Amino acid sequence: MSTKVKSPENLPKKPGVYIMRDANDEIIYIGKAKNLINRVRSYFREKLDRPKTQILMSHFDSLEYIVTNSEKEALILEATLIKKHRPRYNVQLKDDKRYPYVKITNEKYPRLIITRNITKNGIYYGPFTDVTSVKKTVKFLKSLFKIRTCRNMDGPCLNSQIDLCYAPCSGEISKEEYDEIINKIDLFFQGKYSVIVKNLKKEMAEAAENEQFEKAAVLRDQITSIEEIMEKQFVDLVDDDLDQDVIAIAPNDNEVVVIIMPIRNGKIVGRDDFLMSGSQYESNSEILFAFIQQYYGFNRHIPKQILLNEPIDDTELLEEWLSDLRGNKVYIKVPMKGVKLRLVNMAQKNAEIIKHQKKAMENSLIELKKYLKLDKLPRIIEGYDISNISGKFAVGSKVSFKDAKPNKKKYKRFKIETPGPNDFAMMKELLTRRLKMIDTDEEPDLIVIDGGKGQLGMACEVLDELNLAHIPIIGLAKEFEEIYIPNSKRPIIIPKNNKALHLLQQVRDESHRFAITYHRKLRSDNISESSLDDIPGIGKKRKINILKEFGTMDKVKNASVEELAKIKGMNEKVAINVYEYYH
Repeated sequence: MSTKVKSPENLPKKPGVYIMRDANDEIIYIGKAKNLINRVRSYFREKLDRPKTQILMSHFDSLEYIVTNSEKEALILEATLIKKHRPRYNVQLKDDKRYPYVKITNEKYPRLIITRNITKNGIYYGPFTDVTSVKKTVKFLKSLFKIRTCRNMDGPCLNSQIDLCYAPCSGEISKEEYDEIINKIDLFFQGKYSVIVKNLKKEMAEAAENEQFEKAAVLRDQITSIEEIMEKQFVDLVDDDLDQDVIAIAPNDNEVVVIIMPIRNGKIVGRDDFLMSGSQYESNSEILFAFIQQYYGFNRHIPKQILLNEPIDDTELLEEWLSDLRGNKVYIKVPMKGVKLRLVNMAQKNAEIIKHQKKAMENSLIELKKYLKLDKLPRIIEGYDISNISGKFAVGSKVSFKDAKPNKKKYKRFKIETPGPNDFAMMKELLTRRLKMIDTDEEPDLIVIDGGKGQLGMACEVLDELNLAHIPIIGLAKEFEEIYIPNSKRPIIIPKNNKALHLLQQVRDESHRFAITYHRKLRSDNISESSLDDIPGIGKKRKINILKEFGTMDKVKNASVEELAKIKGMNEKVAINVYEYYH
């Protein structure tokens, strides 16, 4: 339980955590201390050297503290409280939940799932920045080891019938055998591929000796699959078998890019990048310390060794804490030569590359803000488009970009109910339906629609009707890439080689692609159910061409032989077949 005070003089000479609040009782900073009174007194000197401390104390109003049994306990509590309260002036690991984890569930017969939510139950691996890659890996492991995928074990399912599951629900595999498979998956995510292969080869030899040739063949295929994955996905750089993480940072203006490269059994098995916010007044040592503290504090694999690109303070404290988490000694080192130095330099180079990429992204947003005279950076941009054929199969799309990158979790598609062809009315329906959801969704910083003055005028009417006229909106006319803004007769012309224009084009083109994809799906579903399938000479291509030309089945049924024969890919004989079928 915390104790609230106004002055540091009332603090004890014990280890613990101190919590600073402003006049609104908001937490603005959380820190740990070996000796609370000595540490907190440093904030109350007449002359404060560090800019961060000056700013922090200009907002300070009150203080509370929590005494712990040791500095290590204070370290753990500090990390927990920072994650919970996210104080303004603490260095923080940003968006640490944006990446998915792989989880082995805590069940009698565990499953392997991808999740973004971490709980106390189960074993977690990650986070993984490449979502596509991790999905492929999980799919590969499920099919390779034939573990269950169903939520409820209510009898043998289709997977067991097609040999994709050992069917523990019907007793086809014992608990001990199943646990051995889960242990292999655990070894896989730890990077201990050679151990898995060694164990599998031993099992294969035993199966062959016992004349279990079918089992031996399955094990042989598993060995081959894992060896192929190892060859394709992992870079071999180190000869030893150390379990390592390599960490490097690249400071930017307001944020720091952190790269972490996991090395298992001497192989680089991936690369993750993170941002640390609130770091502009902190030293590199403090940033690295905060990253290690926050990154490893929650369901992460703890390596035997952590390699850094520069030294940090309180190394011994972090080593002691990490060793407790791992169960044996963990070392934090700054290599000065050899392969380990090369690895750190590689991580540093990756961090610098990502820093420049993020800088370029921010520059494009800054340029866009300048050209469109926006009040703030358009970090969230939404693009809208309509797709239909003569008013049929009409669909609308909404795409979302966050920090100049597609945010596909926020994409949405709509079946348009407005009769057509009437692109204006259809766009009005799309915008109205989407913008009515603003109360339960994040508000965009900029809306982009495909079109000129007319489309923009209609869109502005929708914003006015919904009391959302404060949201910036533009129309991007494709022919000359002119940008139309409300209350202006002249379009804005952004130079063709400018990154701001490229970003707008990307949003426009992505919304078009997303709409077209959905439109084609609906059209394909409709085509698959068409009575044209029953007519001799009509295949999928001719069916698509007929529907493209006429738009509806009613028009097809009323078409003459001559009209049907003119369609691409048709001839008179097949045209007669179509005509006679409907007459």
